[in-house]
Amino acid sequence: MATLQLFDKLLQFPLFQGMSRDDLSLVAGHTKFGFEKMPPRHVVIEEGGKADSLWFLLSGTIQIETQSADRTYRLTEQAEAPLMLQPESIFGYRQQFTHTYTTITDCNFLQLNKDEVMRLSESFLVFRLNLLNIFATQTQKQLAQPWRPCPRSLRQRVVRFMVDHAVLPTGPKTFYILMTQLAAEVGDSRLDVSRVLNQLQADGLLSLHRGRIDIPRLELLSAEASYINKVEER
Repeated sequence: MATLQLFDKLLQFPLFQGMSRDDLSLVAGHTKFGFEKMPPRHVVIEEGGKADSLWFLLSGTIQIETQSADRTYRLTEQAEAPLMLQPESIFGYRQQFTHTYTTITDCNFLQLNKDEVMRLSESFLVFRLNLLNIFATQTQKQLAQPWRPCPRSLRQRVVRFMVDHAVLPTGPKTFYILMTQLAAEVGDSRLDVSRVLNQLQADGLLSLHRGRIDIPRLELLSAEASYINKVEER
């Protein structure tokens, strides 16, 4: 890949933003990048796979699949480039990917192994700060979650369940979950959960199928969840 083209690709990602042109020239010229092009319906990373590299989606669309710990339900969502795939996974106690990534269209990826990440962190302050900011932001969001006001209605609990389980805050999502399981997750009866889901479907926020819930735009549910939080804080 030509140097100027690589500059443009790297600057799409927060990890490299703020670096000077001279720094990016050094990165491009002295860093071992791996480039891969993959066809549609190709499994890029499987859940539980060893996380020894940073993966960057440069172009194309992928599916992210996440399974519940007890394997009773799962979520799939679509994501488009540019995207980093779980950068936090290469550090910490469990250095494994927790999602499965599959290509939907032709996709181009860039890989940066952990040794190269450590070298760049030691050599470039901006890179190191960007990496720390990514991890700190994720941690702060997760620490804040238990302290949010509890949803006061079943509709609010269902909406929060769906929003909280998504990896990305926007785009189409599909939950593969039985009504009885969803009822257990939100602590209510199957009949009442069914009524709420039908209300959400009537409002155009999702569509119901046997064992499947399609959400065309999660940001619309997120907007409702944000409104709920504001009302509850008054």
